[in-house]
Amino acid sequence: MPISHSPAPLSLVVSPDHRNASDGDLARELMAGDARALAETWRRYAPMVLLLTKRALGSSSEAEDVTQEVFLRLFRRAKRIQEPESLRSFIYAIAVHALKSELYRRKLRSWLFFESPHELSGRGWKTTDMESRDLIRKFHALLERLPTRDRLVFILRRMESMTVQEVATAMEISESTAKRSMTRASDRLSRWIEADPGLASVFDVERWRR
Repeated sequence: MPISHSPAPLSLVVSPDHRNASDGDLARELMAGDARALAETWRRYAPMVLLLTKRALGSSSEAEDVTQEVFLRLFRRAKRIQEPESLRSFIYAIAVHALKSELYRRKLRSWLFFESPHELSGRGWKTTDMESRDLIRKFHALLERLPTRDRLVFILRRMESMTVQEVATAMEISESTAKRSMTRASDRLSRWIEADPGLASVFDVERWRR
């Protein structure tokens, strides 16, 4: 089901009591269907999800839509939370599933229309000059060349600074699979970046191979 574009950003009112709740208590209140707990969860975790989706999609408007979809899914699936204290990981896993779906739809659109479904410019990145914007466009174009799993693993590990165990949990894969995917992504990106003098001058690709 395609993600609908909402006319206005989601706005939720948070109760002061929920602001002091631990993640475990918050998760249990979500499981009980407390809408105020969802509001606090949004306040606490929406910035994290929004940053992840921006990095994966490169588009601020699409990232906002996917972020809202993530929290709608969270509220529907709250009763499935098995470890309340791991609410953050549960939200990451939902976000990764939503991103996989969106990236698949994007690839499908590109196959149907025989062209890139989105322009690389104007994607909401905060940059200081034209050269910086050009480098970001080039890097994002390289990310889009990676298979979906490898791309998401790389983003979670290197850009979100998650541990291999956290990546594996979020992606619902084994740690060994996460490591192999990370190695493939790092090797490919390193080769592509080293072939571009501009990108090679700003990215420390040797660090990715460690």
